[in-house]
Amino acid sequence: MNLSATHRGMAFMVLSALVFMMMNGVTRHLSDDLHPFEIGFFRSLFGLMFFLPLLVRQRFLPLRTRRVGLHLLRGAVHAASMLMFFLALKHTPLAKLAALFFVTPLFGTVLAILILKETIRLRRVSALAIGFTGMLIIVQPGTDALDFGAILVLGAAVFASFAVVLIKRLTTTESSVTMTIYSGLVTTPVAFIAAVPVWHTPTAEQLAWMVIIGCLGSIGQLSMVRALALAEATVVLPLDFTKLIWSALIGYFFFAEVPGVATWIGGAMIFTATIYIAHRERQIRGLDSLHRPPINFRHP
Repeated sequence: MNLSATHRGMAFMVLSALVFMMMNGVTRHLSDDLHPFEIGFFRSLFGLMFFLPLLVRQRFLPLRTRRVGLHLLRGAVHAASMLMFFLALKHTPLAKLAALFFVTPLFGTVLAILILKETIRLRRVSALAIGFTGMLIIVQPGTDALDFGAILVLGAAVFASFAVVLIKRLTTTESSVTMTIYSGLVTTPVAFIAAVPVWHTPTAEQLAWMVIIGCLGSIGQLSMVRALALAEATVVLPLDFTKLIWSALIGYFFFAEVPGVATWIGGAMIFTATIYIAHRERQIRGLDSLHRPPINFRHP
């Protein structure tokens, strides 16, 4: 059966969502015996090792860059987001965690306005309002729903959104492979420093599980990149919502977690807002390209 590029992109996005949620489930399982910071270190280490054959095959060319400082900053920010997210996994139901982390693009939009000086229009303001309302529905400030885990997830989302803004700057000159490898090179030692005070030597079985975590994280990342390469972002991004479904299923069957109605309603509102913002940004980019003067191509 021959699938179109769009359908293959959609399949890769569903695969990415499933693999990332499987990684979260394994991390939750291990966090009963190992500190999340230690798990985060091994996830980063084994994820980096996953890319080493590619780096060797390309004769280390992806390491060539003139923007080392920006790569270091992005790696540090990503490390902070990952460690907070892994710590949140120990304290937060999987479906609630997935729903709250959907706010990352919303925070990214706000930071892009503040840092990159992007313009914002009424429709995006309305989408942001809907998305943050969905966040409030989930966390329910002033009630028991606003727990330590929820605060950690939101903190991780803020750092992740900052990383997205840095990626926007890096993509003008850097390849996805270069950004991924430099991120691992920075994240791994940062996570190791955080893990040292809580270190507990893992057993062979735990190490095997963490190899799986590292591989799942890399596969999920590569699947998402492949999905975005094969199809329009506005086509494949809605399928990222399956993360909530996979999280609910994994949480129910393996950890006896039943997501509340607020998680589904809030998650749907947040995700709808992020998809609308992505759609509007694509429309605006299209309009901008139409108003640019034509390029006169000439032979030298």
